[in-house]
Amino acid sequence: MSFRVVNAREEGGSVAAYTYASGGDMSSASAAREARIADEIIDQGQDTDALVAMPGQAVANSALYMRGHGCYLDASRDEIVSLLIGSVDRVNKLISVRPVRTRYRPEVGDLVIGRITEVQSKRWKVDIGSKTDASLQLSSINLPGGVQRKKLESDELQMRLFFQEGDLLVAEVQGVFQDGSVGLHTRSLRYGKLRNGTLAVVPPVLVRRHKSHFITLAQMPGNGVDVVLGLNGLIWVAKHIPFDVSKAEGEAEVSTEGAGRAGRGTAMDVDGVYSDVNMDIAPATRTSISIVTFVLAVMAQYGLPVAEDAIECGCNVVLRACDGRVPNAAAPESMALARKVALALHGP
Repeated sequence: MSFRVVNAREEGGSVAAYTYASGGDMSSASAAREARIADEIIDQGQDTDALVAMPGQAVANSALYMRGHGCYLDASRDEIVSLLIGSVDRVNKLISVRPVRTRYRPEVGDLVIGRITEVQSKRWKVDIGSKTDASLQLSSINLPGGVQRKKLESDELQMRLFFQEGDLLVAEVQGVFQDGSVGLHTRSLRYGKLRNGTLAVVPPVLVRRHKSHFITLAQMPGNGVDVVLGLNGLIWVAKHIPFDVSKAEGEAEVSTEGAGRAGRGTAMDVDGVYSDVNMDIAPATRTSISIVTFVLAVMAQYGLPVAEDAIECGCNVVLRACDGRVPNAAAPESMALARKVALALHGP
């Protein structure tokens, strides 16, 4: 899989266009007819995500299970057969196959990173990499300083002072509706416009859920690095901003939003929620940001789960191997370093 790092103000190309292509055409692969997944393995139902089916491979007996998405019934052999490469998913007696490469499917409470694509009447359209653009209502944001009040006509006239086309932001999924549309909110000082860093894109299926998706890697040179893990596969790596506890306590008193699946993080710059100006970033911090993005690239390349402990482990491996230098992705020694990181995270 290829990996891409993009700038916060990069123009052109939607979030959905940030691709991670496999190294070969796997869609032409097919499994032998007799290579069916054993019913005993399906019946256990403990870790069906570990079961990978190939196109044409029988995944279950049609007399015992019902067919779901990603598979079809083969009447000639009374079996449920996979249509694609993906993991076998079992819910009671329903068998389905989830594709390995797919768009992000939002769920309520997900923390996501998106890009503003359009400013409309009382709302912004946000590209989060799903089938449709999400919507961020003017009533679903905080005013500068964390002020919460009814939005006025004057607020609508200056919507571009909050977010404008091309801005990257971190938000939470507030609702997923029957027509497939998605509603977001940034009604918390930990959400808002992103700055002082770079955006990395990995397959969404690799990002694991955490109690908090705001991570601080304190061991990195330059006073640490902040990482925001978007469940839609977008990851923000930025300069560490010390968190103001007094402002956080003030926010907690007026906030009406629940923690959701994203948890309550403490790594956002509460004074720069709508700022477009980057702070001065020291060379040591730039090096740390580059190392973290290198580790994320290795995870995407080898299909390794993106989790806080895994990122910390990978960064420690790179720091020991490079002695604080930035690994050159094109250099042969970086390929060996990438394999070393992958072995440390996954094993041989």
